[in-house]
Amino acid sequence: MKSSSRLALCLPLALAAVLFLAGSHLKLVPGLTAVQAAGQAQAPPDQGPDPASVNQAPDSSAEPAGQSYTTEAPPADQNPDDANYAEQPTATATEPPPPLPQYVQPPAPGDGYIWTPGYWAWGPYGYYWVPGVWVEPPYANGLWTPGYWGFYSGRYMWYPGHWGFHIGWYGGINYGFGYVGLGYEGGYWNGGHFFYNRVYNNINVRTVHNVYSYRANVHVNTAVRPSYRGGPNGVQSRPRPSEGAAYREPTAPRMTTQAQHEQNYGQVRGQYASENHGKPTTPAESRPLRAEPNVKPQQRSSGGGHSGGHR
Repeated sequence: MKSSSRLALCLPLALAAVLFLAGSHLKLVPGLTAVQAAGQAQAPPDQGPDPASVNQAPDSSAEPAGQSYTTEAPPADQNPDDANYAEQPTATATEPPPPLPQYVQPPAPGDGYIWTPGYWAWGPYGYYWVPGVWVEPPYANGLWTPGYWGFYSGRYMWYPGHWGFHIGWYGGINYGFGYVGLGYEGGYWNGGHFFYNRVYNNINVRTVHNVYSYRANVHVNTAVRPSYRGGPNGVQSRPRPSEGAAYREPTAPRMTTQAQHEQNYGQVRGQYASENHGKPTTPAESRPLRAEPNVKPQQRSSGGGHSGGHR
């Protein structure tokens, strides 16, 4: 009888201890209760509002949310819309870039870093892979809009990425890790702190303290991983009004550290598709890139570019 009494007394205490420890390691999304956060971590079908929706610029369009990504033949009036949605192209090629490789994201190095996905760049020996890497944003609340390859008039053109306060148009490419083709589901800024979505990121809660879990209701085809928009086998998608609104906001081109990152891997033989057959030696870089000082968002010129920076 004494053993039963002791067991009955210990069970509630053990349960309370488990709940306390769980709460001490769980960083709640602002505005959520502990019960809501626990439910969000399980990613149920109805998760409520998407916290990362704030990454898309506000617009007054009545167009429904979401986007269809297919590899069917493009419509007859397919147009890259680059003048209104993307940076000016910085590279051209006559052959399509290889499919995006599957790779593992290195753990986030700490709070405040933004994941910039890997991509195929054009070099003197063809396409080479620029590894994905965590980057410290150049200014507060900065978000990265990746670059993309677009097919137009028989050529493949590279439209470089940029920093901004909202996610712009990146060709509808599913780069993974939260870059699902529209917006960014990997996390969001709130009160000067970045909250990381563990569904899409490799997170160690010992080094990253603001986390949540939310599985976006976005349908993408993961059987094939096209790395360009348009053409016979590329992603078929069109820009959304929110992406146009983001483009018209003040933005900044990639930093010197990012440009150097690309140039460095252009000298590595194992990164070229002709050598690695679509499986680069280094698909992701574990060492993060530091922020470049004195980088400020600026309004674009009438030609679509910035007055300075590295494109």
